[in-house]
Amino acid sequence: MALRIALFGQAAFGKDVLVRLIEAGHGIAGVYTPPEGGRPDPLATEAQALGVPLLRHPRFRRRRRDGPGGRAKPSGDRTDRQAGSKGWEAIPEILEEYRDRGADLNVLAYVTAILPPEIVDAPPHGSLCFHPSLLPRFRGGAALAWQIILGERESGVTIFRPDAGIDTGPIVIQRGGVPIESTDTAASLYFERLYPLGVEAMLAAVAAVAAGTARYEPQDESRATFQGLVGEREARLDWSRGVVELDRLIRGCDPQPGAHAQRAGETIRLFDGRRAAGEDASAPGTIVGLEDGRLLIAAGGGRLAVGRVRIGNGKKVPAAEASLTVGERLD
Repeated sequence: MALRIALFGQAAFGKDVLVRLIEAGHGIAGVYTPPEGGRPDPLATEAQALGVPLLRHPRFRRRRRDGPGGRAKPSGDRTDRQAGSKGWEAIPEILEEYRDRGADLNVLAYVTAILPPEIVDAPPHGSLCFHPSLLPRFRGGAALAWQIILGERESGVTIFRPDAGIDTGPIVIQRGGVPIESTDTAASLYFERLYPLGVEAMLAAVAAVAAGTARYEPQDESRATFQGLVGEREARLDWSRGVVELDRLIRGCDPQPGAHAQRAGETIRLFDGRRAAGEDASAPGTIVGLEDGRLLIAAGGGRLAVGRVRIGNGKKVPAAEASLTVGERLD
């Protein structure tokens, strides 16, 4: 059975899901992407090329108001992924626009906006959401980074039906068995393996919903973990930690936000990192050499090899071209 689908997403992942949904014979009620930014969004570009209705909103909810002309109520300090928590409501004009589309199912393909329950739960078949981990492990918006930072050895993707929690809804399809290699970055893990696997899993989940065979399995809360976003504090390199932890942090924060240290008050971000053979007696954080275009940095129990560097607000450059010299120590 063909479904009428509202697709929420962005980037190349969203584009590929859109194309595959159309190839599978489903109708597209509308494509929702973020507003135009500095670069063209692949999903938005594809939707326009295909003549699919494209709707672009920066947000879908607002602070709840006491009444007509009333003041917004404070939201408190609890953060929920969905907008059903006290203090928030769907933006009426956007909700009406959405309802007019008559979707049978929402597909959330790489969504960063928070959708209110009035949209998430509206279609007859609800919503399906992609997540780049084997839920219930690594809930949260930085699952890719944390899997590498915390030394997870296997990854996968989950398609689930979102509820009021953060990645807590019942699982429709899960695909695992993806090894996390010792040189993987968040980018390589996603683009080389989880991205294509996620597209296939989403199409399989939609097919199951359309056929009436989808099963919604509750998540095992005894195995659940949640990690927050990776910001500047989490990405700070602490040279008192060993080489294994530092290597994982550099790779987990690549490409964003970039694991960082300081040099004379200037932020130095390290990318394309890996462990190098051998050890060095220099103080951890000391640049001890340049080998095959990579800076070698002393660390507890070993050495790090870094291929690209960003200094301050500059661009990423090959490590050999950065203004860093052997003998300098990063704080």
